[in-house]
Amino acid sequence: MPDTRPAFLTAEWRDLAILTFHAEAALLRPFVPRGTELDTHEGRPLISLVGFRFLHTKVLGLRVPFHRHFDEVNLRFYVRREVRGELRRGVTFIREIVPRRLIALVARLVYNEPYVALPMQSEVSEEGQSRRVRYAWNSSAGWQRLSLSVQGLPLPPGRAGEVAFITDHEWGYSRQRDGSTVEYRVEHEPWRIWVGAEPEAAGDMGAFYGAEMGKAVAQAPVSALFAEGSPVTVFRPVPLAAPADDARAG
Repeated sequence: MPDTRPAFLTAEWRDLAILTFHAEAALLRPFVPRGTELDTHEGRPLISLVGFRFLHTKVLGLRVPFHRHFDEVNLRFYVRREVRGELRRGVTFIREIVPRRLIALVARLVYNEPYVALPMQSEVSEEGQSRRVRYAWNSSAGWQRLSLSVQGLPLPPGRAGEVAFITDHEWGYSRQRDGSTVEYRVEHEPWRIWVGAEPEAAGDMGAFYGAEMGKAVAQAPVSALFAEGSPVTVFRPVPLAAPADDARAG
């Protein structure tokens, strides 16, 4: 259903590399935004390291010079909330990395998303039906990177199971400075998805994400996916009602 709220950002998300890992619920629960609950696949919480390209970006319909094309890497996990019988499956973020300070500043001000601005590099190489994708960022812990390769045909449409759980989310949730939560919607057409090979998450992840979160990302991924991407629309955030308000509304 089209969202009637004003769009905040339009862009293209392209060349998404998605490495997914098992994580303990106790590790993620402190990051779950109020009004949502931890979502799981077959009873196991998952956490994903995602790198992709932002292209042709507009904010409030306007092009921002020197900020239209850039990379992002984020670490996210999965939450859900029920709204009048509708189950909204969404994502929330541990950290999001971009190469431009203005982008990080705007995202923190509007959504209170955990953005940081760091030097970044990326490479997408193609040869026939083979492709190699790499995203890297440089922090005080040195260079970290994620990469994978893909070849052959995409998965058939109508995907289900773990692939759908990881890739099919249209809601984002962000905890605010006062402990409240905002919800925002992301619209895009279904993506073509490939199963990736030779996945790598390299560098001192413990120094960058913290010891326990770094352990989760340093283990072998349970899934490596590549998404071709598409144009996207990110709508303005809407505050969730406080729990007491929710109870009165019900």
